[in-house]
Amino acid sequence: MTADSEKYWYNLTTGKVERGFESPAIDRAGPFDTEEEAARAPEILRERSRAWAEDDARESGWGSAGTDE
Repeated sequence: MTADSEKYWYNLTTGKVERGFESPAIDRAGPFDTEEEAARAPEILRERSRAWAEDDARESGWGSAGTDE
């Protein structure tokens, strides 16, 4: 048994928190250390996605004031 099998996962299909590998990997988000954190998975995923998009935009220079060079 791996350490992740003892953690909590959010089932993207059912919207329920699971402990261990109850569902196929494609249906799970995680792992999370606590049941409460796993229950917040949709919110956490949105926050991370927004942060990644902002980082990508900064790295790509999107939204920055352009200069005519």
